Amino acid sequence: MPGIGSEAVAFPAREWESRQNTRPLGVYAMSKFLIEASLTAAGVKGVQSEGGTARREAVTKAVESVGGRLESFFFGFGDRDVYVIADFPDNESAAAMAIAVNSSGAVATRTVVLLTPEEVDRAVTRSVEYRAPGA
Repeated sequence: MPGIGSEAVAFPAREWESRQNTRPLGVYAMSKFLIEASLTAAGVKGVQSEGGTARREAVTKAVESVGGRLESFFFGFGDRDVYVIADFPDNESAAAMAIAVNSSGAVATRTVVLLTPEEVDRAVTRSVEYRAPGA
């Protein structure tokens, strides 16, 4: 579900008829995703030979190829080597990106859907019928 503060993008209305949105007809918010990536030895060698800015450019191109927008790209220390925040028009686009990247064998990614504080505010007001296991 689109959130307040998400980037608005125009799409043909017929492609998005099932999505609920309060924006003008044909304009829908994209969801934000955090992509954490761990490079394999081959991936590290690729960054070493091409450089960090070339990797950012390659990721930008990949995100845009599925209709998304790169917000930020950082390298880091620890278990994960790369942190990306990107907007995608739908879960399928984010999944297509993850499948393409992971199938390269040079990178293993973990993708997290990000929620705005306003989305959490709306979520906590919803009534949910739930029974815990064994209850």
